[in-house]
Amino acid sequence: MHFGGLIAISDMNFHVNEGELVSLIGPNGAGKTTAFNIITGFQRPTKGRVSFRGTSLAGLKPHQVTSLGLVRTFQRTNLFDKISVFDNVLIGLHRKTSARLLGTLLSLPRERKAEAELRDQAWEILRLVGIEHQAKERASGLPYGDQRLLGVALALAAQPSALLLDEPVSGMNATETGRFIELIDKLRSRGTTILLVEHDMPMVMRISDRIVVLNYGRIIANGTPKEIQNDPEVIQAYLGQGVKHA
Repeated sequence: MHFGGLIAISDMNFHVNEGELVSLIGPNGAGKTTAFNIITGFQRPTKGRVSFRGTSLAGLKPHQVTSLGLVRTFQRTNLFDKISVFDNVLIGLHRKTSARLLGTLLSLPRERKAEAELRDQAWEILRLVGIEHQAKERASGLPYGDQRLLGVALALAAQPSALLLDEPVSGMNATETGRFIELIDKLRSRGTTILLVEHDMPMVMRISDRIVVLNYGRIIANGTPKEIQNDPEVIQAYLGQGVKHA
């Protein structure tokens, strides 16, 4: 991926197996978020290709990538701030429903049934992420960690088979991070494939099946947490930032 004379990504070739949790790590400016943007259709690569379950994502717009089951979160949580937590998730679910607005407004039987099913799904998602007790609260009034959980709930409303998490615990305290790790464990038990970008090395080492290390736009290591912890090039790239001892 080139931006004028700047090469953001020069050599990146990796895969994520179904049901696997792979973390993409690297120093600031290594190209991690650019990689996420390319995978999810927010940017088009200068050269190369991305495929998901055998389908090329070339030229697809973000909503088209999402419709295939590949869904991402963002570093900055985008919520519907002025409405309730529950209604946030309900809006996310409405994007997947075939119920028509006119039928809903007229309260036709089929639409009433579809709406009831969506409300049940919203409650299920809120229980999964652990914020069902805050369903009636305005999204903007949630503590920071719970806002991040609501962001994941919105992503789950799109019914992803693969979830891309962009620095999900950035800014969280230890308790909030622990709750998020519990959520990831639940998602994994449900078979969700996860690609994670994160700077919290203890978390990365604890939850990852594999870790891909990016530096200056190229992959310098790809292996298990133990292999990454002991890789000399990774340790040098992080300049003692805690990878080896995480």
